[in-house]
Amino acid sequence: MKYGGGIKIFSGNSNRSIAKKIASFLQVPLGNAEVKTFSDGEISVSINEPVRGANCFVVQSTCPPVNDNLMELLIMIDAMKRASAANITAVIPYFGYARQDRKSHTGDPISAKLVADLLTAAGATRVLTMDLHSPQIQGFFDIPIDNLFGLTAFEPLIKDKIKSNNQNYVVVSPDIGSSARAKTFSSKLGVSLAIVDKSRQYPNISKAVNVIGDVKGKHVILVDDIVDTSGTLCHAAKAVIENGGAIDVIACVTHTILSGQALKNIQDSYISKIYTLDTIPIAKDGLLDKFAAASGASLFAEAINALKGEK
Repeated sequence: MKYGGGIKIFSGNSNRSIAKKIASFLQVPLGNAEVKTFSDGEISVSINEPVRGANCFVVQSTCPPVNDNLMELLIMIDAMKRASAANITAVIPYFGYARQDRKSHTGDPISAKLVADLLTAAGATRVLTMDLHSPQIQGFFDIPIDNLFGLTAFEPLIKDKIKSNNQNYVVVSPDIGSSARAKTFSSKLGVSLAIVDKSRQYPNISKAVNVIGDVKGKHVILVDDIVDTSGTLCHAAKAVIENGGAIDVIACVTHTILSGQALKNIQDSYISKIYTLDTIPIAKDGLLDKFAAASGASLFAEAINALKGEK
């Protein structure tokens, strides 16, 4: 069914692959926009087709290089506002700065709130994103924001896996912070839930302590929104195997950053497979056989289709 009429889909440079997939689902061409960088590092944007009165959707993940990609998005929104677009939705598959959502110490910024203000000031009329690290970030916005549940894309795959293997599975949250996400997923799958108690000594450095719940003799599905250095996932996998007595471990993670020694950590871990989405582009070179990629494009396309008539 063709349902893309009345909207325009544009893309920055951070994640053109998912933007093309979204446009394909909506059966509309990807908008004609040129985003380039001057020799001094400044970003230049040209919207090369009329957008007056249009419902525009700008697809841009604010993944590394975070600041460059964020500026691209802000300038594209500003360009469309000045070209008299009726509505401008920032479609942000991965929302950078979401982990800076509170003051932990005196003098700390709340960078997630700053990014929300910048998007609004640039001219965005709505934000569409997926698996915000902290759901309360939605309260930072003075414009509507829709936060999609990324694990929905994994649900058919994991249900088939459970059915075909006829095994005893359990969904495990690698820390307390992801427990709500894991609980929702376990309910959708119809399996039990467990939580790994984690302590974090420093940013990007964590250690699993113990397992809350029964994982003994079970197949574990670790669920998280982000794998960055992979410490949280790898420590959780170790805890459920060595302390909890689980049989094996797979993981479902929405956003795959893979910084530092992440790939080596995963290679050396108990995790047998990580299912991830394409909210962040992943270079194929050097990726482990442990990774299996799915796409969140259809979820974004469905959301855009639902929003296209809103003013």
